[in-house]
Amino acid sequence: MSGKTHALAAAVERDPRWAAVVARDASVDGKFFYSVKTTGVYCRPSCGARPARPENVGFHPTAAAAERAGFRPCMRCKPDQPPLAERQAAQVAALCRLIEGSAEVPSLEELARHAGLSIFHTHRIFKAVTGVTPKAYAAAHRARRVRAELGKDGTVTEAIYAAGYGSGGRFYEESNRVLGMTPTRYRAGGANMDVRFAIGECSLGSILVAATARGVCAILLGDDPEELAHDLERRFPRAHLIGGDAAFEQLVAKVVGLVESPRAAHVELPLDVRGTAFQQRVWQALRDIPAGATASYAEIASAIGAPGAARAVAQACAANALAVAIPCHRVVRNDGGLSGYRWGVERKRALLDREASG
Repeated sequence: MSGKTHALAAAVERDPRWAAVVARDASVDGKFFYSVKTTGVYCRPSCGARPARPENVGFHPTAAAAERAGFRPCMRCKPDQPPLAERQAAQVAALCRLIEGSAEVPSLEELARHAGLSIFHTHRIFKAVTGVTPKAYAAAHRARRVRAELGKDGTVTEAIYAAGYGSGGRFYEESNRVLGMTPTRYRAGGANMDVRFAIGECSLGSILVAATARGVCAILLGDDPEELAHDLERRFPRAHLIGGDAAFEQLVAKVVGLVESPRAAHVELPLDVRGTAFQQRVWQALRDIPAGATASYAEIASAIGAPGAARAVAQACAANALAVAIPCHRVVRNDGGLSGYRWGVERKRALLDREASG
């Protein structure tokens, strides 16, 4: 290597952008581009092509600057196009609109043809972007549609068909899972459904525990017992809210045990969990975090196979109505700091401290 070549290589290696190129760091894509004079192409920092020798590399602030310098875009990383994540997000958004606008749920083969991708690749990027499979997305969309249709005038049967179900029988097989009750009862706001509840006190303040015949449907924490009761009423506006009897008080005691001694209380509660397919996947991942441990929103997103869905994971945590039983208090920021908690950050800190101390 000549002295000039050595000097060129050393200058590039000292540049912090070179470390990003060597690491193929996608987080800096779009912040700069690099060119290779021996091939005449320019690339994104994350390009998967064989690494160039540093003495042949130049850096450019924009793709236009690289092209003005006489370089052409790499055919592999396509630096003159939007980033791969953006292109995939646009493809998946188009597939979501197709699913939402179709009378019948499109097959995976139809979705792949529409996207111009293989079946495998379509399934993979759809799940990576949305956090759920196309089938689960379609099911969740139909569930939203049937809830909306049940809120309108007309018969239950009309609402079921308007939501895209091919037969009433097929929907009724799924209605308890989709709605948590029959469609007629759902339309009536839970009318004639019994929800037992009790409000007590624990070291974190007031606690409301409610259960249907399927299991515990709400564990709410707060400072105002009356506001907790109003929260339950909003969730089940026309259900029969029944004060718990002595047997129900035993269930409440188990829940309080989870609050007061989370490591010692090995209690399996029957739960009536209601949420979208994505929320339920998040909530199951939360239940897999052992007491005394924490995970970041990004780690939960990766655990459910949706590494780009950290914000959606945070939203699912906020929607959780089963404090402690579904331990959203164990989810923290990437730096380990405590973020928002629907029942107050101080309660979150108290729960984590109890779990850490054993």
